[in-house]
Amino acid sequence: MTSQQRSEVTRSRLLAAALTCFSEQGYDATGVAQICQQAGVSKGAFYHHFASKQALFVALLDQWLEALDGQAAGLRMPAATAPQSLQAMVALLQQVFRDASGRLPMFLEFWRQAARDELIWQATMAPFRRYHALLTGIVRAGIAEGSLRPCDPDSVARAIVSMAVGMVLQSALDPAGSDWQQSAQAGMDMLLHGLVETQAADTEAA
Repeated sequence: MTSQQRSEVTRSRLLAAALTCFSEQGYDATGVAQICQQAGVSKGAFYHHFASKQALFVALLDQWLEALDGQAAGLRMPAATAPQSLQAMVALLQQVFRDASGRLPMFLEFWRQAARDELIWQATMAPFRRYHALLTGIVRAGIAEGSLRPCDPDSVARAIVSMAVGMVLQSALDPAGSDWQQSAQAGMDMLLHGLVETQAADTEAA
């Protein structure tokens, strides 16, 4: 194993250990020493990879969001209409629901710390802003192409993001309470029912 490979293994062990510690004890009650003990590494190794506990916490958030960003980038395919692109978001949520399963304590820690720490708040809000901008662009393109009725793209994007965040939280709180993927699909269908131009809807159905 090369030194780079060993370094990557150490970083992965620290992230996994931090996820366990933060989920079980909370951010405030977890110290660097506990994370190192859980990971089986020295404090020197910790600070080689992360400047602080806060930096490690943000890295955990970034790790979860990285995969979602990659999938979200493909929402607006060149040949897709705006309604088709918005429907694709439901497929993206399926991965989010899977990730949320069993991780409620960590989700709550992310949001709790975001209310108290400016750096964590910025890291937490960044993806919401990216998704809002992406969805705003899709809705605006839909109005221009005639597949969506004239509306306020900003407000529609905020409504979609709010619906998605609410369902993710509910799915983490009550995983068995619903088929959350089906609920997300129904929510998007209802939203599009009011947005899709009748002529465009008839064309797509045909």
